[in-house]
Amino acid sequence: MISIFKNPVTIMLILLFFYPIAKGFVFKFSKSDIEKELLSIEGNILFLISLILGIIYGKKIFIEHSSGYYEKIYDIIPLYVKTLMENKPVIIFVIFFPILIMLIYKILMIITELINRITFYPILGGVEEGIREKSSLWKRLAGMIFQIPRGISCLLVGVFVLNIAASFSPTPKLEDYLVSSKPYNYVNDNVISRINNSQLAKSIPEILNNSFKVVKKSGNNGETVYYNGVTLEEGIKSNNEIDNSARNIASKGKAETSKGKLLYNWIGSNIKYDNGKAERILRNDFNDKSGAIPTYNTRKGICFDYACLYVAMCRANNIKVRLITGEGYNGESWVGHAWNQIYINDEQKWINVDPTFYVGGNYYNTARFLIDHRNAEIAGEW
Repeated sequence: MISIFKNPVTIMLILLFFYPIAKGFVFKFSKSDIEKELLSIEGNILFLISLILGIIYGKKIFIEHSSGYYEKIYDIIPLYVKTLMENKPVIIFVIFFPILIMLIYKILMIITELINRITFYPILGGVEEGIREKSSLWKRLAGMIFQIPRGISCLLVGVFVLNIAASFSPTPKLEDYLVSSKPYNYVNDNVISRINNSQLAKSIPEILNNSFKVVKKSGNNGETVYYNGVTLEEGIKSNNEIDNSARNIASKGKAETSKGKLLYNWIGSNIKYDNGKAERILRNDFNDKSGAIPTYNTRKGICFDYACLYVAMCRANNIKVRLITGEGYNGESWVGHAWNQIYINDEQKWINVDPTFYVGGNYYNTARFLIDHRNAEIAGEW
């Protein structure tokens, strides 16, 4: 654990909060200064709110296939733009999101200025009149009190910026500082993480919460690798019911890409993420059965189970398939994850498939994988 006084993240957040308050004490209360500070505070807060709303509705409009917004907007977007966004998702974040965020920001600023003129500005005038004859200490205390919102605003913006930095440019050192910073984790867990994502995205830490455990054990026959308590061969084991169901599901497809997509859609639509099992796995409790058969029978599982069932169904349709292990981004940090790849003969290449992430949009053969998947390793190929 990194000491508070040796953690630059903690030190920075403490300074962000207390600097405006100390400044208010030194320079005392001033109506004109407070009005300027108010505009600055509101600018920061409204920009933060605009970022949050832009992310929420940006995801609903451009990413989340399950949202009504997505279907309505995509009906009017030209085909070439849709294709570009699927193959180069970065343009969603560098072009469409900023436009949406700035539009929201301008609207909120206009509304807030109208509210200020009716409410807050008259209050400031009353406070200034009330402390006009008071001592210097009273004016300094009033200056401190009216700077507290500024301190909170600076703290929130600081945590939000660090959250974004960890998302788009994660480094082991930064992650260590963030994990060890109590102020960061408190604000991030209780404020930022609760409001900077949509309802769907807020469930991502439950969908993916480091519940994928790989254990290697040495024995007389060499080293055996266990995934959530089972070997890979045990995990991908199938039966006649799964095989027949898989062939029926994929029967409407003509090639690997269409058959693979049908299987991906079925698993994503019919298998529910098992949060209880995920929590037990985190505690190294492997009493729950893992793999394709228990997942198909119970219609629930976690990432390894999704991937195993996808392998079993692909094999039933003679589709070359891999089970991939690596890391996925859960909205706060990179954690252990499992997904798949299938081989497309016509294109002579492997494509990525993540049935666990189905509820978060299209994770079948899109460049979106580059955003929230990394360190891929082939656990098995069939």
